[in-house]
Amino acid sequence: METNWRQAYLRALPGVDAVVSAVKKTMGTAYPHWLLVKISQKCIHKLRHRILQAAHASDLDGLELVPEAVAEQVEQELAGLVQPSLRRVINATGTVLHTNLGRARLAKAAIEAMQEAAGYCSLELDLASGHRGSRHVHVEKLLALLTGAEAACVVNNNAAAVLLALNTLAAGKKVIVSRGELVEIGGSFRIPEVMLASGAQLVEVGTTNKTRPRDYQQAIDEETALLLKVHTSNYRVVGFTESVEVAELVKISREANIPVMEDLGSGLFIDLSAFGLEKEPLVRESLAAGVDVLTLSGDKLLGGPQAGIIIGKRRFIEQIKKNQLLRALRPDKVTLAALEATLRIYLLGEPLKEIPVLAMLTMPLATLQRRAEALAKKIREHTQNLDVVVREDVSYVGGGAMPLTQLPTYVVALRPRQQSLAQWVEMLRLGEPSLVGRVQEGWLLLDPRTIAEAEEEEVVKCLI
Repeated sequence: METNWRQAYLRALPGVDAVVSAVKKTMGTAYPHWLLVKISQKCIHKLRHRILQAAHASDLDGLELVPEAVAEQVEQELAGLVQPSLRRVINATGTVLHTNLGRARLAKAAIEAMQEAAGYCSLELDLASGHRGSRHVHVEKLLALLTGAEAACVVNNNAAAVLLALNTLAAGKKVIVSRGELVEIGGSFRIPEVMLASGAQLVEVGTTNKTRPRDYQQAIDEETALLLKVHTSNYRVVGFTESVEVAELVKISREANIPVMEDLGSGLFIDLSAFGLEKEPLVRESLAAGVDVLTLSGDKLLGGPQAGIIIGKRRFIEQIKKNQLLRALRPDKVTLAALEATLRIYLLGEPLKEIPVLAMLTMPLATLQRRAEALAKKIREHTQNLDVVVREDVSYVGGGAMPLTQLPTYVVALRPRQQSLAQWVEMLRLGEPSLVGRVQEGWLLLDPRTIAEAEEEEVVKCLI
């Protein structure tokens, strides 16, 4: 008797044809028949699973199984298909390189270049000769001019750059790394695992907090192929510490006649310490110190698209370009177009103004205060349902870069008067466009540092 109620519910499930007919009555021929069948089957399957999983009949109270009710579920599924999963978000968190939101906001010139390259373009055609060319030439000359590198190539992200370089230069051989530099980056990707995948053998030297030149010197043997330095972009060891600077590591490598590679992680072309940010090693400085191969990200402090940039001595870069893995890791045409446009800004434009990441990181505090107060005023003028105050706070660099930096800012702090904060924040996040801020101590904080001025009117519309 206990299962009678379950069998009754299962028998009441409508057929696929009945559900499809009910959908067509309200939606007509907006969707192809095969798709309606597939989504209807999915919704009926979910209902059957719910019935089978129910422990008691009371667990199914209110469950409607008429075709019209199931048709409503089908229509909701179809609506989800129409709306893109990858949606635009207004980043009001104050985290400039927000990994979950796509890291670097691209420059206008980079976006235009991507649109131009979306059709046919000279990706691997040498227009002068009419023969096949290399996709790396589009950025190689610019990278050489900006950094002093002899040669360069680009892959789809910095982890790929490290993997490819290690596989080329040290597969089957030893690579010496300081224990204090065995970092883990986003998504649990770790330098030791990347090295293992490359085929290189990790040799750890020193301790977590102290590594000296002699640690490298004593570890070098005939199986050593490379000395690797990894910039600890996403953490800092402070206090009783000691590390080997790039110039000293280069000196050791020259004495042993083996190359030195540095993974800069974020990578930086312009010194931003004058604007209150941490002093970071510059790409040009590392190469000038004698690093043979250097890798960095395109979508962090450089302010471009996701890419892994490999630069350095020509003889090593040419080896890397011949590695069969490069074809699996190479970037596409729109990525190269965006990177080329970004690099051209560094070379010929005004990067602190034109590259959004740099503009946000160097935005004056007075500007942030003015914009926060103006935004708060607009919000008060359009709604009476929110508590609105302007207060001092801090912004963050994000993306694993400059972890100790907290940039002074002004935020608009908001709190709904007639609904829970969690429900209201969820509603904003699911809106069109999505508005994402930072929840802190019962308030939603909107930081103008990461809100484009052109987005301010949209922010107000999201809130009313």
